[in-house]
Amino acid sequence: MSNKRNFYLHDVALDDALSAWHAALAIQSLLTPLGQETIPVPQALGRVTAQPVWARISSPHYHAAAMDGYAVAAERTHGATETSPKRLVVGVDAMPVDTGDPLPPGTNAVIMIEETQLFPGDEPGGSGGSTIEIMKASPPWQYVRPLGEDMVATELVLPANHQLRPQDLGAIVGCGHTEVTVYRRPRVAILPTGTELVTIEQLQQLARPLQPGDILEYNSIMLGAQAEEAGCLVTRLPIVADAYAAIRDAVAAALESHDLVAINAGSSAGSEDYTAAIVAELGELQVHGVAMRPGHPVILGTARGKALVGIPGYPVSAAMTFERIVTPLLYLWQGIEPPSLPRITATLTRKTLSPLGEDEFMRVTVGRVGERVVATPLGGGAGVLMSLVKADGIVNIPRFSEGHNAGDAVTVALLHPPARIDQTIVVIGSHDMALDLLADQLSQRTSGQNISLKENRFLSSAHVGSMGGLLALQRGEAHMAGAHLLDEESGDYNVGYIRQMLTPHGVRVVLLRFVQRQQGLMVARGNPKDIRTLDDLLRPDVAFVNRQRGAGTRVLLDYELKQRGLDARAIQGYARQEYTHLAVAAAVKSGAADCGLGILAAARALELDFVPLLQERYDLVIPLVHYESELLAPLLRAIRTPEFAQRVQELGGYEVAGMGDVIETT
Repeated sequence: MSNKRNFYLHDVALDDALSAWHAALAIQSLLTPLGQETIPVPQALGRVTAQPVWARISSPHYHAAAMDGYAVAAERTHGATETSPKRLVVGVDAMPVDTGDPLPPGTNAVIMIEETQLFPGDEPGGSGGSTIEIMKASPPWQYVRPLGEDMVATELVLPANHQLRPQDLGAIVGCGHTEVTVYRRPRVAILPTGTELVTIEQLQQLARPLQPGDILEYNSIMLGAQAEEAGCLVTRLPIVADAYAAIRDAVAAALESHDLVAINAGSSAGSEDYTAAIVAELGELQVHGVAMRPGHPVILGTARGKALVGIPGYPVSAAMTFERIVTPLLYLWQGIEPPSLPRITATLTRKTLSPLGEDEFMRVTVGRVGERVVATPLGGGAGVLMSLVKADGIVNIPRFSEGHNAGDAVTVALLHPPARIDQTIVVIGSHDMALDLLADQLSQRTSGQNISLKENRFLSSAHVGSMGGLLALQRGEAHMAGAHLLDEESGDYNVGYIRQMLTPHGVRVVLLRFVQRQQGLMVARGNPKDIRTLDDLLRPDVAFVNRQRGAGTRVLLDYELKQRGLDARAIQGYARQEYTHLAVAAAVKSGAADCGLGILAAARALELDFVPLLQERYDLVIPLVHYESELLAPLLRAIRTPEFAQRVQELGGYEVAGMGDVIETT
């Protein structure tokens, strides 16, 4: 067993890990394109030529008419002018031709039919005595495609190592080929491992729901799709439980018929993490652990002349490591340069801390607010796949950097076309499920109509709480913010905070009525601890989960506790923070907490019971300059439609009277 398995203990830099693995791959001749295959031309789009393509025939292979008209000998047209037209006898001096017809013998030019006037003869069809009149001379080879104009037999049509485009396929057939020799597609096997894994199909067959401890297996779908996107032939193998011999045998069998085998999960250092030992037994282990986040416990090796990798089980780690470590190799095997993501410079909206010694790949949302492109970090660890789904781009924080400060310029590798930046509405603030509906409503209103794609709008939201949203507006980092901040003195929502946080900074805003919503305690089905009021939060047998500081729900809770004379420090779990209503609901659903303050829609979404306590107003705060812009016009129209109001009401716990009305402009 190679002592290189100690790489895991030494946090190998990403570049060093790749160098070690690539050196081993080179020894196995696995750093060059794979073998060749000859395939029908219609199947070759996107493939790479393994051999040059030489023309078998010329194109065209005869002198061809390029226009409908009459083929003539150019010298017989000399002297024709508008003042002195010349007549040619059809069938003798002028031969009728259509585009693509061979030139008749003795002709070397074509006169377009539009440039002639026909004088029919005595016989039907205009033959035998018919003439045409022309008013200008034709130079030799006018409107003629000479033999070999496009390609000449024996000419090089395409070199080797050329990725085939639609026009290339036409050229290959045009020069006489029906097949083309290309590099073959890599064969990739994805092996999911873990006793706890189940598939949707298994649950359907067993007719049972997910149980605590079950983990739905979808990494193989995601990783396989990444390999397919890179042009590979993918085999998704059945799940193998955490048993050393079973995993080893499955890997050994896969190596027989695949160029690369990716073992998913079991790559860390736990008691049932066997991947590193299996790689070492079957071949050579080059790397166990890479200093990157997400994705630390990566395994890289070779076995039996094939590439062998261990991919972390957490979905974001799995996707990011496969993309950065495995995908470039898959393209190389096909002679293709890996596609590069477009990059743009953006202003970071908040401070980020990064672990020293690791390359971090931070997910961000991106949008243009005023003259600046802003990037907002998305929360969530290696297991939060939605942070990658919602991401507009990736920011690489280099090794030995401690992170970035708010306002720093960062380079963002975009996951969407750059044009989308100018169509993105950036929302930073409090979370509400109606905002998620709004994003969907906006998409429906702009995708199913006969409008320009330039009118499409995308909603990019980051949940940082109401106060965080107003601060983002103050700094010019968002187009709007969701807020439900209760003013303890006036009993009104948001107005006092706007005047305190935005008005002094010269930020004029429109306060737009969005929804009235019901806040209450989300509890497990049946309310087993009989939690009825805020007073019950002080009971020693009740575990609470809170929202983060600055969240409107947190402000509301603190206000109500103060009104009732209840000490927040006596609440078990008051210091535990979540960033969305759904996250609070998930904590209750999982049993990590007995209750949490949130909205009815979140409780319904996770099938929890709900103890209603309070009504509150949730508004949208929109700087006037954005409210009046073309960017937000489709969003404002969508908010004011009856269809959207009905969809929000169906969530439960909402009142939508006056939705879209301007409360005030300040």
